[in-house]
Amino acid sequence: MATGRKTEDSRLKIINAAFKEIHKHGYQGMRIDQVLKNTDLKKGALYYHFSSKQALGYAVLEERIQKTMYKLWIEPLNNFTDPLEAIQSVFEERDNWSDEFFTLGCPLNNLAQEMSPIDEGFRERIEKIFHDWQAAISDALIRGQKQGIVDNTINTNDCACLILASIEGTFSVTKNHQNREVFYSCCRELKRYLDALRIRH
Repeated sequence: MATGRKTEDSRLKIINAAFKEIHKHGYQGMRIDQVLKNTDLKKGALYYHFSSKQALGYAVLEERIQKTMYKLWIEPLNNFTDPLEAIQSVFEERDNWSDEFFTLGCPLNNLAQEMSPIDEGFRERIEKIFHDWQAAISDALIRGQKQGIVDNTINTNDCACLILASIEGTFSVTKNHQNREVFYSCCRELKRYLDALRIRH
């Protein structure tokens, strides 16, 4: 039992170290020797768990980035009665965003920009996360329509796509400017857009 737990701990340690390298340097810039240095593990331990650098990259995406994105962006949408408030609140929950989100960008968006054109495995995995995220926003908007909160004339899937693109674009532009004020500015404008979707009684 202890051996199995130790093995699993080693695997998780490798994934977390690889995530940090990818977030800072990109997948292509990730160096296996630096990942090992940051874990104090030997190369044999890494290749026991991952057959290649690509396999490690996929694991980081599926087991670290995907889980985090679902926890931060998708699951909280079910905790609000008002979907427009939910979307805005999740976006503005700055306590969720580490400094790296502003200086290094969104890990998912970074990989989408870097790897989607050159690696189909990455592209498909990233597309699934974006699809699930967009569907969750669309479902929230549909619930809002049924509750008489959201304009019934809108196409919820199109709106969800624009909202998702606005969120990811915000982190991209903030990363480029290295300035949190850009994030706050985009927050205000997203709120203006969401308010325009609200039915006025």
